[in-house]
Amino acid sequence: MANPIVARSLDEIKFWSRIMKEHSLFLSLGFTFEQKQLIEEAQQFMDLFERIEEKLSRFTVNSDLRQVQAFNTEVYQAAASIYAYKRKILDLTLKCQIRHNNFPLLVDHISREAAYFANRLKELNEGKLAPTPDTVIQENVFFLKIMADHAKFIGHLLDPSERKLVDQAREFSNDFDKLLFQAVDLEYMRPQSETKPLLGQMLNQNKVSVASLRDFKKTARDLIEECRIKSNIHPLLADHTFREASRFIEIIEMFEASLSGT
Repeated sequence: MANPIVARSLDEIKFWSRIMKEHSLFLSLGFTFEQKQLIEEAQQFMDLFERIEEKLSRFTVNSDLRQVQAFNTEVYQAAASIYAYKRKILDLTLKCQIRHNNFPLLVDHISREAAYFANRLKELNEGKLAPTPDTVIQENVFFLKIMADHAKFIGHLLDPSERKLVDQAREFSNDFDKLLFQAVDLEYMRPQSETKPLLGQMLNQNKVSVASLRDFKKTARDLIEECRIKSNIHPLLADHTFREASRFIEIIEMFEASLSGT
């Protein structure tokens, strides 16, 4: 029987390594021509996570736990390194030492995801698998912020003449800001807020909104790929945000199953 730590580790690495590789691409596309050093560093991270993906293909859910834990440690180092690279870019950007086409919020956003990835690997190597009530709240705070950011990025990167889609993106931004504040309130009320009814209601409410946002992202992605709308959104970025919304729904469903004891 497959070890659940092994299965979960491989799943996290499969999903997030691709995300990290794409982050490197998006950053490189946003730099100016003279920022060659930063572009080269981004390319190095693309190569690094491609090698990780290649190595991942050699593992299965029946692989030895210790070998997978060693791989987790290796990938953890890669995630920590790309986190440091992203924070360096954010630091240079906020101090106006470099100017490029990546929003500071986007650089912060992708660094938060790198930190999340590294932390998941660390937790798995510590044997932490089953969600606890505080984990449910913290994960929702993290992903709600991610979803709110996505809505803002979409609204800013769509051509201003795409008025209806821009308005929809702003509505999603406002919706997820409210959901985020509600989750933060629950976090402040811990541990008293860690009850099944409250957590269940939060998950149900978030799931409905994330499903709507995911469908919006899918529509936008398809329209961008077919060149039917005007935007500065790379087709891969559109698909990237769609996959992250789908991931959040999977995590919500995992938490719902945990709360119900299934």
